[in-house]
Amino acid sequence: QVQLVESGGGLVQAGGSLRLSCAASGRTFRMNAMGWFRQAPGKERESVAAISRSGDRPFYSDSVKGRFTISRDNAKNTVYQQMDSLKPEDTAVYYCAADQTASPRGLVTGRPDYWGQGTQVTVSS
Repeated sequence: QVQLVESGGGLVQAGGSLRLSCAASGRTFRMNAMGWFRQAPGKERESVAAISRSGDRPFYSDSVKGRFTISRDNAKNTVYQQMDSLKPEDTAVYYCAADQTASPRGLVTGRPDYWGQGTQVTVSS
């Protein structure tokens, strides 16, 4: 099994930045793609970004492209999401996800094997 624990959420003003972290523990050697999803109140969960184990071919949703950057440190079994130029519409609970075999695009279009508990991000106007 793999456990994912997110951190780094909080309250920030529009235009500000936050960095989310997701630390994996357990059988982490079995993980390929890792990424982030989010869910705003009253809305469905949506994909945000994903990255392969090698770090190439990252995926970004159109809504965050150019503002968010996903990265990964395999030695620390941690994936990061740097969020810049935040907007009020970025307010959501952000969830970390991981999959044993999927590519980044496969992670965001399929059903990830593992999920974190989520961290709240609130952007005030």
